[in-house]
Amino acid sequence: QLQLVESGGDLVQSGGSLRLSCVVSGDTLDYYAVGWFRQVPGKDREGVSCISRDGGGTNYKGSVKGRFTISRDNAKNTVYLQMNNLKPEDTAVYYCEAVRVHASLAHSGYMCFDNSAQKFWGQGTQVTVSS
Repeated sequence: QLQLVESGGDLVQSGGSLRLSCVVSGDTLDYYAVGWFRQVPGKDREGVSCISRDGGGTNYKGSVKGRFTISRDNAKNTVYLQMNNLKPEDTAVYYCEAVRVHASLAHSGYMCFDNSAQKFWGQGTQVTVSS
């Protein structure tokens, strides 16, 4: 069973930066596309970014493009989300999600958003951006 543990959430001022980390254990990260989602109370969880199994494909929610960067280090079984120029509307609990992907789809940066796939989730990390 895959386990994911997020860290790096904090309270920062508007315009600040944070780097979230997601450490994966229980299987080889090489087989998974990994995404970051976020959720605020009373709203649905939304996709923020996804990185493909081979690392060559990425996808971002429109409001974070140009500010957030997703990356992965398979040797460390870790996926990162670098968040720059943070805004109060980025305040949320951020969750890491992994989806095992067939080799034929290794380059797709959309697999994290495939609701038909089995998903593995972390427990979340709180990001709060003050104005």
